[in-house]
Amino acid sequence: MSEPVIWREPVVEEWIDYNGHLSEPYYVLVFGHATDAVMDAVGLGPAYRSEHDASLYTVEAHVRYLDEVSLGVDLEVRSSVIGVTGKLLWIWHEMYADGRLRATEEVLGVHVTGGSSSPLPDEVAAAARALLVEAPEEASGQIALRR
Repeated sequence: MSEPVIWREPVVEEWIDYNGHLSEPYYVLVFGHATDAVMDAVGLGPAYRSEHDASLYTVEAHVRYLDEVSLGVDLEVRSSVIGVTGKLLWIWHEMYADGRLRATEEVLGVHVTGGSSSPLPDEVAAAARALLVEAPEEASGQIALRR
């Protein structure tokens, strides 16, 4: 099984909401930084983007907020690739603070060149497959009211 890509950053005061916890948009910001780390790991970093006018665009994302995050803690996001197709990269993020899982996000990204979807380069697809792990049971969840 492949090791996850790790992203770390501290929670700063500006991210804390009126309830005294990490505000909703900052979970997504941190997960975005973790997505960038995965992109770097598979060869879609800044140099690639500049040289090829290409990047990964998010087409769908799903966040689960599992536990509160307070000011002053260090966040660690553990990211894995859980799916790769010709144009798509499916990423699973788990956010930890103080050793406890606080949130997850799954992101589906499409490779885009010059504004249009395009196949992942062979070397990028191979690097993504090298990080591939089985999708967790929680992936592809739905929001639903149980009646």
